[in-house]
Amino acid sequence: MSGSNQILDGKMLIVNVRFLWYTFCMVLSDKDIKKALSSKRIVIKPSPALATQLGSCSVDLRLGNTFRVFDHSKHAYIDPSKKDYSNEITKVIKVEKDGSFIMQPGEFVLAVTLETVKIPSDLMGRLEGRSSLGRLGLVVHSTASIFDPGWDGKPVLELGNLGRMAIKLTVGMRICAMTFEELSSPAETPYTSKKFAKYKFQNAPEESRIHEEK
Repeated sequence: MSGSNQILDGKMLIVNVRFLWYTFCMVLSDKDIKKALSSKRIVIKPSPALATQLGSCSVDLRLGNTFRVFDHSKHAYIDPSKKDYSNEITKVIKVEKDGSFIMQPGEFVLAVTLETVKIPSDLMGRLEGRSSLGRLGLVVHSTASIFDPGWDGKPVLELGNLGRMAIKLTVGMRICAMTFEELSSPAETPYTSKKFAKYKFQNAPEESRIHEEK
């Protein structure tokens, strides 16, 4: 096979892959998100104020009032294999409505959104940070950005302050954005149907349950 034919075949492969991606993995637009919310295909409670929370292809979620902080001064390290270790090295802090939480530079905190989100078996959710907050050094997830088909609960935020100045977070502020992507077909086993799903129906920033993995 000549070099030109190889290049042509490579380009055709790229085109086919892109076609399959756009055919089966579409991100919902603002119009489709409104339809999904209206038909209860996607359920967000309390209902978002679309005038301020709906983006071109995402819904902004607001910060809840519950935080889980790490008490690093009492423990030298974390042992993920130890049962209930998080209860020993973390503590829950609840902030009053419209209250604030100060994140110090380099701090890592678990939090939840004010909203509960329910995703159908033929969609997945993806949590993203907001650019305006990212420019201040705030990240909203360290690794877990994907919410499986069938998810039902409050999304947990893995907040980190990468900057050199403290950041004041206010309960109820728009903290992150969630997009929704179509699957090629409905999941055979949605998240809430999984026997060993560790975080289904959560409504608080629960500690890591990695020790439960088989």
